[in-house]
Amino acid sequence: MSALSPNLTIMLRAAEKAAKSLVRDFGEVEHLQVSRKGPANFVSAADTRSEEIIYKELSTARPSFGFLMEERGQVKGEKANEGGEEFRFIVDPLDGTTNFLHGIPHFNISIGLERQTATGREIISALIMDPIKNETFYAEKGTGAFMQKRRLRVSARKELEMAVVGGGDAASKGKAEQSRLAKQFPALIGRTSGFRRMGCAALDLCYVAAGRFDAFWENGLSPWDVAAGSLIVKEAGGSIISLEGDKNPVYADTILASNANLLQPMKRLLEEAV
Repeated sequence: MSALSPNLTIMLRAAEKAAKSLVRDFGEVEHLQVSRKGPANFVSAADTRSEEIIYKELSTARPSFGFLMEERGQVKGEKANEGGEEFRFIVDPLDGTTNFLHGIPHFNISIGLERQTATGREIISALIMDPIKNETFYAEKGTGAFMQKRRLRVSARKELEMAVVGGGDAASKGKAEQSRLAKQFPALIGRTSGFRRMGCAALDLCYVAAGRFDAFWENGLSPWDVAAGSLIVKEAGGSIISLEGDKNPVYADTILASNANLLQPMKRLLEEAV
């Protein structure tokens, strides 16, 4: 990997330690599939172990920073300087738990570093690690997005009919999200080259940044699903917006990420469907 900033270095170190734990636990999931109890409790414990490792590493290295974590919730930090800037890590210790639960080797660790000032919140550093495929995506504001040492660029496709789109499902979400998806999905299928449901929103955003997907949208997301991936998309030359107006996409319920050419056509298609 190319030279990393101090913040990205500690984020990488934390992710690497958590990844070792997750890979070890993932190796046990296959054996648990045949048991009557099933692996659900084991996977929940794996998720918690990963989060504990990340929290310990990051809080030790940056004791003044706060946290927003999927399991632990919000942990307040101290003021970082007299200017009133606050920093916090937004962490998903295991994105893709359903894949992990079923022994599907597609999951990740996601860590975003957010800065809050008087003018609002912004993600300034991001790292997403896929430990099975040995792919680490990262970005820092103003310096570009990378996977290992390779610079990332979003695709240049202009025609929606040629686009491959990633998205989520609504199996674990409310009736409103299920109803919305039931209308949006058929509209996309008829207008795009293909649809992929991979089960990891953070990696889906990385795939947009890498040009593997031309666009990605999903309803019912949480900040830890989006925080790191949003910066990686932007630094790869893409756009990410909330489909609920001007809301910060990290805190939006529904997001759309794509290259500049497809953003508005995708937005119109999704909005007209509902």
